[in-house]
Amino acid sequence: MAAFKTLDQVDVAGRRVLVRLDLNVPMKDGRVTDATRIERAAPTVRELAGKGAKVIVASHYGRPKGRRDPEMSLSPLVDPLSAAVGRKVAFAADCVGPDAEAVVDGLADGGVALLENLRFHAGEEANDPEFADALAALCDLYVDDAFSASHRAHASIDGVARRRPAYAGRLMQAELEALSRALESPARPVAAVVGGAKVSTKLELLGNLVEKVDILAIGGGMANTFLHAQGVEIGRSLAERDLADTARAILAKAESRGCEILLALDAVVADTLAAGVATAVVGVDAVPADRMILDVGPATVAAMAERLAACRTLVWNGPLGAFETAPFDAGTTALARAAAELTDQGRLLTVAGGGDTVAALAHAGVLERFSYVSTAGGAFLEWLEGKELPGVAVLRA
Repeated sequence: MAAFKTLDQVDVAGRRVLVRLDLNVPMKDGRVTDATRIERAAPTVRELAGKGAKVIVASHYGRPKGRRDPEMSLSPLVDPLSAAVGRKVAFAADCVGPDAEAVVDGLADGGVALLENLRFHAGEEANDPEFADALAALCDLYVDDAFSASHRAHASIDGVARRRPAYAGRLMQAELEALSRALESPARPVAAVVGGAKVSTKLELLGNLVEKVDILAIGGGMANTFLHAQGVEIGRSLAERDLADTARAILAKAESRGCEILLALDAVVADTLAAGVATAVVGVDAVPADRMILDVGPATVAAMAERLAACRTLVWNGPLGAFETAPFDAGTTALARAAAELTDQGRLLTVAGGGDTVAALAHAGVLERFSYVSTAGGAFLEWLEGKELPGVAVLRA
């Protein structure tokens, strides 16, 4: 990853700084129910305000499709954001135009304002030049601290950054540094764990990873497609049988690149996916015709953990089984704890991301023990796929 500009390279005192955050937080009845994203973004805002900047926070919320929708207003975020940054936050009833300009003009050095939902204007998602001009008119400098939105070439991500000096916020900086250490300049050997229901949703990811990692462990429903492609009888298991040729092509590419593929040696099977259902552990070559694979077995976990112990870097995306339903969470939990133990010992750099992944690691109780866990979702996946992220490209030094 090319060098990018950070807050260490700019004097912000007395300057108007537009900070793009991702404050797309869960709300119910007009109240924030989980302020995690606000709290994670607060350090950058606190730092800028503490250095005397006039901080202008911009974010999207939901999908109002260019129309003003009171249910998607950012006004309920004012109090949680004020609490997180330790100072009263002003609110602008629009993100551009007279309302926004009046609030920004009223900011003292060290003051913080929150603009209304960017997506109330169709120009945001269209990256409309006039809308980007209007946003840029509010500020002297631009800071992007929303890696989770960096895969979108929107006006507040790409357009403003092309019109004002642009820098990575501390959250963005931490994310980019972690990702660079994981795949772009990693300590080797490098392993990846990839799970999920369908191969079709992760074809680009798998194709990119087999070129970059030394070991690729595949789990979840997608692993069944690979087993089927190798002639293994998988009973009633979820699989994309029509993608057998695609799976074989990925296996061949991995072999040609020297990437070792790890699939299940044994499996936890049941006749239905439900809590408390009767289960059995069988060899992966002995799956009954009337059962389905719902998790990896203990021999698989032991083999994968042994291979991880010989690695220096791990990238993780997706669970190994149907972790939302006990007891099919056991495989994911056991391997996650093994990876966390290696991380605790300083033997393994662990970087993970994706919605299901974050939930699975939290369920395993290891979320805080991994080196870095990204909550970025789509942006994290596109990075794993090797794609150029517009919001990162414009920050390059």
